[in-house]
Amino acid sequence: MVSEKDLEAVLEELRRLRTRVPQLTGAVAAGVDGLVVAHDTPGVDPEGLAALTAAALGVAVRMADATGNGGFRELLVRGEGGYVATYAAGRTAVLTLLAQDRVNVGRLHLEGRRAGARVGDVLDAAEAAAQASRATTRTTPARTRSTRAARTTTAEARTATDS
Repeated sequence: MVSEKDLEAVLEELRRLRTRVPQLTGAVAAGVDGLVVAHDTPGVDPEGLAALTAAALGVAVRMADATGNGGFRELLVRGEGGYVATYAAGRTAVLTLLAQDRVNVGRLHLEGRRAGARVGDVLDAAEAAAQASRATTRTTPARTRSTRAARTTTAEARTATDS
C-alpha cells in the first residue's frame, strides 16, 4: 500500500517529467502486476494501459532472459502516431510514457530513465516500510508461565476427544 505522501511524490515526478518533455501525452506508474500506482494520462484508460504494460513486460523480460541480455531495463514501441516507452522503476514497478511522434527519443530515454529511477526509489522505500511494518505486527510476545495452558494427561485427552 502506498501512502498519500508517497503517492504525491510519484505524481509530482510525473508532472515534472511532462514539463521536461513537452511531447509527452501521458505517464503511468504501475506495479509489475499491472495495477496502477499513479497516472497522468488524459484521454487514455490508465488501468488498461497498466494491464497491457504488464503483459508486454512479461514478454520483454523473457526476451531479455532468453537472449542473455540481463534483467529488464526498458521497452520502446513506435506506432504511426507516437511512442510508448516503458522503464524499470525499482524492484516492483514500471513507468510507462506516451509520447508524440515528434519527440526526441534520446531525450525521452534520458528523462524516462531518470524518472523511473526516482519513482522506483519512492516505491521501493514504501514497500520496505510496509514489509517492516508487517514483520513487526507478526511477531508475537514471548509466553510467560502465567499464560501457559495447563497440561492434560493422556487419559484426559482421550476423554476429551472420545466424547
